[in-house]
Amino acid sequence: MEITLINQTNEDVEQYLPFYETISEQARKVLDLTKEMTISVTFLQSDAIHVINRQYRGIDRPTDVISFAVNDEDEGFDLPLEEIDLGDIFINIDYAKKQAEEYGHSYKRELGFLFTHGLLHCLGYDHMVEEDEKVMFALQDEILNPIVSREE
Repeated sequence: MEITLINQTNEDVEQYLPFYETISEQARKVLDLTKEMTISVTFLQSDAIHVINRQYRGIDRPTDVISFAVNDEDEGFDLPLEEIDLGDIFINIDYAKKQAEEYGHSYKRELGFLFTHGLLHCLGYDHMVEEDEKVMFALQDEILNPIVSREE
């Protein structure tokens, strides 16, 4: 999977590209993905994601991660394309730091979780109903846990 990182912060987030590539490779194996895919990941802070959340989701507050899937239809991803653009993930580093502390794991683990969560959304998974939530959250663990433990 080709991952494009966009940094709208003052932090060195480019260091996480190999980590995200490892996660995407694990997702490819777990989900049996065969097509080449691309995705962009933008790191930003609370004020910027607040604007996106308000403008595109009608929710007037910041959040931790927002995903915009290119193919957000029920038909799925059985497209005849050589390479599929999955969409965009926006990660709020302010929330990532706060949530890492709240959940008692590392900042790296939280950034990995937010990427995995966003990636699954871009692949068509959701958690709007309990059954779908169980599936998506189990996949998050199956993808992320072998790479970075909850204790890290």
